[in-house]
Amino acid sequence: MVRRALSAISALFLVAGFVQGARGGWIYAKAGLAQILLHRAWDQTLDGASQVRAWPWADTWPIARLVLEGHGRELIVLAGANGRNLAFAPGHLDGSTLPGSTGTCVVAGHRDTHFAALEELKPGDRVRLESTNGITHSYRVAETAVVHETDTWAIVDSVNPTLVLITCWPFNSPMAGGPLRYVVWAEGE
Repeated sequence: MVRRALSAISALFLVAGFVQGARGGWIYAKAGLAQILLHRAWDQTLDGASQVRAWPWADTWPIARLVLEGHGRELIVLAGANGRNLAFAPGHLDGSTLPGSTGTCVVAGHRDTHFAALEELKPGDRVRLESTNGITHSYRVAETAVVHETDTWAIVDSVNPTLVLITCWPFNSPMAGGPLRYVVWAEGE
């Protein structure tokens, strides 16, 4: 009887562990699949279509393609940086300059999926941002810093082409959210 109970409890823990692992892996699978669908929508955008939705129920569309040179990351950037959009891709912060324009363009992403590579960016690294008209704009990383989420000076508009990339910090924290942000400032070349 005791042996049967222990077997049942072991099976229950095994199933619970599998379910938790699958739930944790789901965010990575969703992020990867979304980038495939978003690249298709981006190709249509470059062919002249506007506000191409990657899936029928999407309420956002690609507005840029971000390349972190030397770090193996090529990401489609969505219009809007709300939590729903960030589940699928980095998002452009509403109110900031559009990609490729003079001023400060702000893009946010999750630290544990799309923007995990920000931890590796160093001053002097090159970042490219392709806008919807197919023109690629180059930037050089000038500085990185950890700031509090209320430090709005980190995204102040500039008179020069500037790209600001933001994600949560610390990178390897098991807890989601928190008040600290990792910020990368890159200046147009």
